[in-house]
Amino acid sequence: MKEFEAHILVVDDDDGIRSLVKEYLNQNNFITSTAENAEDAIQKTKLIKYDLIILDVMMPGKSGLEFLKENKGIIDTPIILLTAKGEAADRIQGLETGADDYLPKPFEPKELLLRIRNILSKTNIKEKKEIEFGNIKINLNKMIVFKDNKQIKINNTERKIFEKMLNSPGKVFSRESIGKLIKIDKERSIDVVITRLRKKIEDSPKNPKYLQTIRGEGYVLWIE
Repeated sequence: MKEFEAHILVVDDDDGIRSLVKEYLNQNNFITSTAENAEDAIQKTKLIKYDLIILDVMMPGKSGLEFLKENKGIIDTPIILLTAKGEAADRIQGLETGADDYLPKPFEPKELLLRIRNILSKTNIKEKKEIEFGNIKINLNKMIVFKDNKQIKINNTERKIFEKMLNSPGKVFSRESIGKLIKIDKERSIDVVITRLRKKIEDSPKNPKYLQTIRGEGYVLWIE
C-alpha cells in the first residue's frame, strides 16, 4: 500500500468541489477531510491537526478570509485559498493576512496537487506518515500510538488496518474487506482485532468516539 503524504482539510460550501477534490487527493495518497463552511472547519481544526487547508473565500456565513484572519496564528497550518477568477482584491488580502498560496476557480486538480506538494516540501511535512486527532498521534513508521503522553505499540496487523482506514476516513469497511486485508477469515477474530485497536486509541473503548461499529455493515474511523 502506498504511504499517505499528509492530511488535508478542504473547506468549501460547494458539494461538487468538495467531492471532486477529496476523491482526487485520495487517489494521490493524501488523507482528505472536508468541511462545508468556516464554522464546521473551526470545529474540526480543534479536534485534528491538519497538514494543510484548502479554503474557499466566498462562503455563506463566515467567509474564508474571516476564517483566515481569526485562525491563522492559532492553527499555524499552511493555507491555499480558492478564489473566483475576478477576486484580485481578495487574493491580495488573503496573502497579506497569511495565506500561503491561492488558486482561482475554475482550476485543474493537477495544478492544485502541484501547489500542495510545493508547500508541503517547503514545510518538511511531505511523507511523514503521521497523523494527529484529538489526544492521539499515530506514527505508522514507528508503529506507535501516542496517547496522553504514553507510547503504545501497534503490531503489523493493526498497522495495516490503521493505514487503510486513515486513507479513507468516514468510509465503512466491512468485516470481509478487513479480513482480506489482514488475512483473517473468522469474523470473531476480526472483532477481537478491532477491540484491541479501540483500547489503544479510545478513552472509552466500549463507547468509541473514533473507531465505530456500523450495525450490519462493518467499521468506520471518524476523524473528520
